[in-house]
Amino acid sequence: MSTVTDAPTRPRTQSAPAPRTARLRRSADRPRRSLPLTLLTGLVLLYTLVPLAWLVISATKTEKTLLDSPGMWFSGHFALWDNIRQTLTYNDGIFGRWLLNTLLYVVLGAGGATFLAVLGGYGLAKFDFRGKKTVLAVVMGAVAVPATALAVPTFLMFSKMGLTNTPWAVIIPSLISPFGLYLMWVFATESIPGELLEAARVDGSSELRTFFQISLPLLAPGIVTVLLFTTVATWNNYFLPLIMIKDPDWYPLTLGLNAWNDQAATAGGEPVFNLVITGSLLTILPLIAAFLLLQRYWQSGLSAGSVKE
Repeated sequence: MSTVTDAPTRPRTQSAPAPRTARLRRSADRPRRSLPLTLLTGLVLLYTLVPLAWLVISATKTEKTLLDSPGMWFSGHFALWDNIRQTLTYNDGIFGRWLLNTLLYVVLGAGGATFLAVLGGYGLAKFDFRGKKTVLAVVMGAVAVPATALAVPTFLMFSKMGLTNTPWAVIIPSLISPFGLYLMWVFATESIPGELLEAARVDGSSELRTFFQISLPLLAPGIVTVLLFTTVATWNNYFLPLIMIKDPDWYPLTLGLNAWNDQAATAGGEPVFNLVITGSLLTILPLIAAFLLLQRYWQSGLSAGSVKE
């Protein structure tokens, strides 16, 4: 009688669990879908794009059809190019002067604010000195103070200095950006390793050379981020020029378009709502172009330091 022996069975081997980093990477590659979040994002997108669509559609209408036709649809006559021509030539081409004034305020004000924020943030992040904690506390406190609360004291101070009704009354206050300084401080702390600076010092590099040749390229995303914030803040600044500037030749675009809008409420004034809308459309085009061109730097600047390798 023959006996049948069972073949030896191999022990089952369990696969090792995937590393946590690999699971996180797969989760990031396949993000979880959420219907409520999708609906909320769609509502926010609609809330953002509807005013822009209304502005574009209204800029194609004449003064008469602007008030007679539906707000979210085109009229029979496409008058966009005529409105642009009239906007640029109305009142002896004052719109072009306002545009140049705004560019002046942005280049000197926003550019200077970014430069000072880079120097201050880098110094606070990479150097130790007496009173550093006090400076950081002042910066954090200044971030919480709204700019409108400082407008009247700034006007009184500039009035005694004889700087009101001049471009310096807008440029000098725009040079101070506590929020930009805070952003550069955080970004410089996370993006520039201290060991890299120590190696440069050991090799005999001066602090100035180390800043321009080593630190500045690493700070590029943060610099672009701060530049975008300060540019938008200066470009859209309304209240400070309102109390500082009385001469229409030094108006920025925000003040000039508001003056055109107020013409309809004055005795004998000419309503030019179509020019106000067209001018508003032309005003936002440079900001849209700046965001589209610098978007990748802006996104990388905001996310710097959020992930630890």
